[in-house]
Amino acid sequence: MEKVFSRPKSMTNTPFHYCPGCDHGVIHRLVAEVIDELELAPKTIGVASVGCSVFIFDYFDVDFISAAHGRAPAVATGIKRSRPDCMVFTYQGDGDLASIGIGEIIHAANRGEKISVFFINNAIYGMTGGQMAPTTLLGMKTTTSPYGRDPAIHGHPIRVSEMLATLESPVLICRVAVNTPANLLNAKKFVRKAFMNQKEGKGFSFVEVLSTCPTNWGKSPGNAHKWLAESMIPVFPLGVFKDKTEIENQ
Repeated sequence: MEKVFSRPKSMTNTPFHYCPGCDHGVIHRLVAEVIDELELAPKTIGVASVGCSVFIFDYFDVDFISAAHGRAPAVATGIKRSRPDCMVFTYQGDGDLASIGIGEIIHAANRGEKISVFFINNAIYGMTGGQMAPTTLLGMKTTTSPYGRDPAIHGHPIRVSEMLATLESPVLICRVAVNTPANLLNAKKFVRKAFMNQKEGKGFSFVEVLSTCPTNWGKSPGNAHKWLAESMIPVFPLGVFKDKTEIENQ
């Protein structure tokens, strides 16, 4: 019997520690598939952030460096500037990137650092028990907003992609999701584009991925994907907010 589906070569056999139904494993696979298809593994260096994906280095068979909370873009900057021949990417959640690391990501993007950033937005703090994140939706209940997010008290959800798209230097800013087969294929397309931009020396690429957290949302995996489509996407619309390569090709 012919084998038509297998584990990407750039992933290890280590079982994921993620909760059942979590989308991190799916997104890991997309990144690994692109690394394999572009034959980037020997020169790829990932930067692990603090959050649910803190042990990402156990799952990828490429070099990794762990960064302090929120500092992955700064660490990636140092690696890329000292090893410009390498493919450098960060993989960060909304707590790491949009809260403690918001300054790091803004300035890395503004400098146009030639790195690829994958931002996983599940609208909540997953690893630490379900606290309110910068991306938590209005009215959404968390352990630190038990009555729901109130804009008068907590402010509004931060749309990181739209904010970074106002900067001049980034080459690619987009938002994708992995809740349906069609969205998953589209997400892989932009993961690939982010790596290709770096391979071709074009500059800073940012791919935001809407993801689920069934455990802290208190939903089944199926209902979590349904909630993402009905509640998250209207607040965080999918799309391309900046793509300088498309402008150059016109």
